[in-house]
This record gives sequence, C-alpha cells and structure tokens, in this order.
Amino acid sequence: MKKKMICIAVCVLICCTALLGCTAGPLDPGNPVTVTLWHNYGGQMKTTMDELVDEFNSTVGHEKGIILSVTSISSSATLQEKLDMAANGDPGAPALPDITTCYPKTALNLKENEQLCDLSDQFTEEELSAYVPRFLEEGTIDGDLYVFPIAKSTEVLFVNQTLFDRFAAESGVTLEDLSTFEGIADAARKYYDWTDAKTPEVPLDGKAFYAADSLFNLAQVGMEQIGESLLSGQSLDLSTEGYRRIWDFYFDPAVAGGAAIYDGYSSDLSKTGDIVCSTGSTAGILFYGDEITYPDNITEKVEYTVLPYPVFEGGEKIAIQRGGGMCVTSSTPEKEYAAAVFLKWFTAPEQNMKFVSSTGYLPVTQEAFDNILEEEMDAIENRNIQKLLMAAATMQREYDFYIPPTFAGFDEIGDAYEEGLRAKVKTAQAGYKAAVLSGEAPEAAFEKAADGAQASFTEGFLNTAVRK
Repeated sequence: MKKKMICIAVCVLICCTALLGCTAGPLDPGNPVTVTLWHNYGGQMKTTMDELVDEFNSTVGHEKGIILSVTSISSSATLQEKLDMAANGDPGAPALPDITTCYPKTALNLKENEQLCDLSDQFTEEELSAYVPRFLEEGTIDGDLYVFPIAKSTEVLFVNQTLFDRFAAESGVTLEDLSTFEGIADAARKYYDWTDAKTPEVPLDGKAFYAADSLFNLAQVGMEQIGESLLSGQSLDLSTEGYRRIWDFYFDPAVAGGAAIYDGYSSDLSKTGDIVCSTGSTAGILFYGDEITYPDNITEKVEYTVLPYPVFEGGEKIAIQRGGGMCVTSSTPEKEYAAAVFLKWFTAPEQNMKFVSSTGYLPVTQEAFDNILEEEMDAIENRNIQKLLMAAATMQREYDFYIPPTFAGFDEIGDAYEEGLRAKVKTAQAGYKAAVLSGEAPEAAFEKAADGAQASFTEGFLNTAVRK
C-alpha cells in the first residue's frame, strides 16, 4: 500500500510539472532561443519595425528567453523570390527564416511543401476572436491559418484639397460628388476643359483629374460593388453589361484627357500637380507630402483630404483588402512557440498602433479599430496619416471587403489586363486628339475613337492571356 501511494504521488508530481511546463511554454530564459525574421519594409516602416523589435527583445523576449534576429530585404519581389527558391529547394537557396512577411500566393507554395506552421495551434479561440475576422480569413488556406495578419491595407481616395478648391470654386463640383465613380468621371471631364481653357492659345493642353494605382483592382472591386464578378473561374469575363460600366468609367475620361494613362504610382503624378485625386493603397500615404513641385520647379504647399473608396452608383460599399502577413516556418516546437509569442505581442493593440500610426497600414484587432484608433488619433504627428486612419475607420464600420483570389497565373492576368488597357486607351486618345486638331467635332472624334475599342480589347486581352 505504501509503495502504491508513492507511485500515485510521483505520477501526480509528473503531471503537475508537465502542466506547468505547458502553461509557461517550452522556453528557458536562461538558455534563450534565437528566432530569425525576414521582412521587406523600408524607410519609415523599417525604422518603426526596428524600434519595436528592440522593444520586444528588451522586454518580453528577455523575460521569456527569445532573441529576435531581423534581416531586412527591402524589395518585396526579392523577398518572395528567396522564399520561392527555398520552398522549391533550388540550388543555392537560403535557409528559410523562422518568421517572414509573406503574401498568400507564396504561402500556398510553402504550405504545399509542408514548410509552414499552422498558427491555429499556437492561438486559443479566445485569442483569435480579438482579431478582425476577415483579416484572419485572408490568411487561411484549406481551413488552417498560415498567414497571420499584422497590418492590412485597403484603397481610399486621395484628394489634393488645395487644387480641388480652386477648381470647385469655379465649377461647382463638390467633394460629395467624388463619392461615386460616375461623379469622378464627370468631374474629370470638367477639370480637363477648365484647365484647357486657361491657355486658349494652346489647344488640348488640359490636365488629368484622376488616376488609379491599379486598374485591375478597380475592375475587380467595381464589379463586386454592382453585384457581379470580373472573374469566371480562373479567367476574366469582360463581355458583360456590368463590365461595360467599369470600362466606360475609365475609358471615356481617359481618351478625352481627364483621367491619367500612367504606368506607375499615382502619388508621382500628385507630387507634380498633374492630377487632383487618385485611388490607391492606404500604404501609399507616406508618399504624399505637404507640397508639390511643378514642371517649372515652382513649389507650392498643399493640403490633402483622404476619403473612403468611391462606389459605383447604386452599388454596395465594397473595397479591396490587401497586404500580406507573417508566416511561421516549420522548425522546432521551441522556435514555433517563440514566433507565436512575438506575433501576439506585435499585434496587440498598443504595439500594433505604434506600427500602423507611422506607416499607413491598418490595425488588425477589433479593439484597435473600436477604441484605440480614436484615442491615439491626436498623438499621431503626421496629419495625412490622421486623415487616412479616420477614413479607414469609417470604411471599417460601413464597408464590406473583397479579397482577391489566389491561384497560379492570377498576377499575370492582372499585369496583362493593365498593360492591354493602357495601350488601348493610349491609342484611342491619340486618334481622338488628332481628329480634333484636324477640325473634327470632339463628339464625333470620340465616337470614332471609341468604336469597337472594348470589343477589340477583350479579344486582344484574351489572346494575350492565352499566349502567356
């Protein structure tokens, strides 16, 4: 009997020790584990990330026995290339880091090679309930969580308020008019005519009013807003009446000169005063300063306004949801646990707001949106980021968000769409201007330029897509 009681006591002791070990985690502060992290942040984002990593290492990391070692790879394309090389086992491929910033497409490749940790195992249901559900959804593959949200982006409307006010005073156009894409198209035509009239001795030298960072995003979201889809399976369906609305919005003012035909970020055009407004990623806010430099090198101080993403008339309030997250690669229980400790700390409202308040990204917890966003607003020094977060908070309350699909070839389809559309509009614009300069009436010249343009674009795009 005495031996039996001793055995029971030993078993109880072992169980208690095991439970305590699970509660504390498989780490030993006296023998810290080093966790490697790759990220692709540059500029202010890199500075903020470095500061937060230092804070983690000196506080929670020191307490629990975690040392975070960071490698910054400023080019997103280079980072993804390195990850793909490692996933495919290419010769000369670097060893995978323990944590990395990653987009769903690359994560899918790593996951298929069984190189990612399912983060659902590292978080309780209660912990996961603190995050915005659709942010978790974007990183879920086959029911498991592989890409953890750390900061997200959407698209908004950036308006150069200084230039807009001058135009509005004479045209009657209001900021409210810019809440719909149809209103933007109408304002774009008026703005071109208004600026063209400033120099009557030089014909057709008006300025563009609007630019889109991504015409492909515009098409995807626009179709969702009107209750349709740009995609049919893994192909584009450009022949519907719904798509005609998307086409007309951009094609018509672009041919007439009111919308920019530009292969680059719209902030470049904004910084030179060549546009008044643009749709682009919230993450682009850092590229909008407080002055513009005209082609003659004259500079002017300006104010920007940031508005929620426009909606096609009669459509639903829907915007795109973008941005990668962080993945944890398969390694050891200690490193996977340590990586999760960092992700929990980094995405807690206080730390997460430090990151997004200087970057233009959006926080990922519901608490940050509901409470801290308003409380922290006055502490944010950058007025443009203040305005951005206010617009984002409005969209969080009022909008639904579209998550682009992830399949092989999706990015190539988007590139082909953008390239083909810009080329088609550029050709049509050249024909339109040549006809007007030769004396043809603008209405007739436009009809001639537009005739068959969408049909030939659709056919040409499909042929290009097939060849690719």
